[in-house]
Amino acid sequence: MNGKRSLLEVFGSRKMAALLFLGFSSGLPLYLTSKTPLQAWLTKEHVSLSTIAAFSLVGLPYSLKFLWSPLLDRFVPPFLGRRRGWLVITQVAVLLAIAAMAFQKPSEGLTFLAITAVIVAFFSASQDIVADAYRTDVLAEPERGPGASVFLLGYRVAILVTSSLTLYLADRMPWQTVYLLMSLLMLIGVVSSILAPEPILRYRPPQTLWDAVKLPLVEFFQRHGSLQAVLILVFIVVYKLGDSLLKNVSTPFLLEKGLHFTQTDLAFPTGLGIFAVIVGTLTGGALMTKIGVNRSLWIFAILQAIGNLSYFALAVVGKSFPLMLSAINIENFCAGLESAAFVAFLMSLCNQGFSATQYALLSSLQGFSRDILTAPAGAWAATTGWPLFFVITAIAALPGLLLLPFFAPWNPQPAAIPRPGLDDEEEDLWGRK
Repeated sequence: MNGKRSLLEVFGSRKMAALLFLGFSSGLPLYLTSKTPLQAWLTKEHVSLSTIAAFSLVGLPYSLKFLWSPLLDRFVPPFLGRRRGWLVITQVAVLLAIAAMAFQKPSEGLTFLAITAVIVAFFSASQDIVADAYRTDVLAEPERGPGASVFLLGYRVAILVTSSLTLYLADRMPWQTVYLLMSLLMLIGVVSSILAPEPILRYRPPQTLWDAVKLPLVEFFQRHGSLQAVLILVFIVVYKLGDSLLKNVSTPFLLEKGLHFTQTDLAFPTGLGIFAVIVGTLTGGALMTKIGVNRSLWIFAILQAIGNLSYFALAVVGKSFPLMLSAINIENFCAGLESAAFVAFLMSLCNQGFSATQYALLSSLQGFSRDILTAPAGAWAATTGWPLFFVITAIAALPGLLLLPFFAPWNPQPAAIPRPGLDDEEEDLWGRK
């Protein structure tokens, strides 16, 4: 693709439209299985707090999806191709599973509701595997930044729908009806998968299941070399650690564990923060078309550290609504920038022959950092005090920055082999070439 294409041409291509709707389809099931909507539904049905909390285990398939990702690289459905075929299969399965949740009555028993929620999470995680692989395969190198941001935009919009619109609807109709309506929204993903362009396969996929398990790891270490490969894996673990540490305790800090804001105080800033993430994500995608992925990783990590320091300022000043509003939005905007660059970087690490398995493994490492390494954050904050803790979260950006010169230098050498993707002359939505 010609690097001089305008942003309108890049963002207006057919594949970008597909990624927007696939992102929406990917984000839709997440909150329906263990977050706000299900928690509110169970609360209304007078389910105990301990049981509601235990439903967080429903999300386990999202952390274990790398275990079955080789199956999606090895086997090709008999329709729509290697990626779109699996997308449609998993999306239809998610639609039916969410609809099955709609026919449950928590007050009469939770067993079948839990089973259907796990089924939703399993097929949703499977959809994520294929969607990540599709995004990796279909985008040429200059499109990675915009593609990552557009996909994340759709994902965030879906979370906004399931975290806010569902609560609004639930005050006007039964929760069963709300879930049935949410299941129908999965048709957006089904239609977009059917109409989306299938990536051109430029690398031979694995021919056996054993190859699908073994070759992704072997190829990754051979392509990068053992030392650089290890450094990349460490980088994936630590790059977003500072942001994850802050997010793990930001709400308790703002409520009774810190500044004693009320939940009502946080309602508007939290909603606005979601839009800040969306704006940051789109801004990151646009900037990456100008400065590239490597420089974006450097700049956005520094900005994220500065964003974390807005919480340090809030901790020093104390309870201040304007400063709280600023801190939430600055941090979320910077998080959107960093996420866009990180997703684009992960895509660049994958070989098209087994991108489903490689991306699932790499993203699981980041999940380990987000879910496991941040677990002691509350104890650390209690020990150090809030101001020093937020300084530590900013300093946590340094390990990632120190690793970048080894595999993502500020001035990268031109790639010898072009990045696989669709034909650069593909017609876009507006009929241009």
